[in-house]
Amino acid sequence: MTAERLDQPRDLRRTLRPHYDPEAFGRLSERIARFLGTARFIVYMTVVVAVWVLWNAVAPAELAFDPYPFIFLTLMLSLQASYAAPLILLAQNRQADRDRVQYEQDREAAERNQAEIEYLTREIAALRMALNEVATRDYLRSELQHLLEELRERP
Repeated sequence: MTAERLDQPRDLRRTLRPHYDPEAFGRLSERIARFLGTARFIVYMTVVVAVWVLWNAVAPAELAFDPYPFIFLTLMLSLQASYAAPLILLAQNRQADRDRVQYEQDREAAERNQAEIEYLTREIAALRMALNEVATRDYLRSELQHLLEELRERP
């Protein structure tokens, strides 16, 4: 048995599983899910199904590839649905993860804002208390007026 050297990178392991980038796959699934939720997709699917049914119902027997009851069409629609549902769920999960992160950031910002508001409220209260102890210009003017009146009244 040979000892592994920690200063050397490991040899690449060959696996039978295909390698894929989960982030790229997630972005692709979101794009597909976004497209599946559009009116354009509904129109495209309606046109494809209508053309399929009309072709196989009206075309001569040798050109019809899926005669009534359109079993191959049913198989294709089921295959499309079996891929669409997991892609939509994956896109929803990714959106839920983004929403959770956004909610956490919003909550932290709200906490910071609340702390800042409380600090400013305390500062304003301290300023008001300090202003009550400071002689204002009007107060000084009225005191000087009283003194002046007292001096005038003395002989």
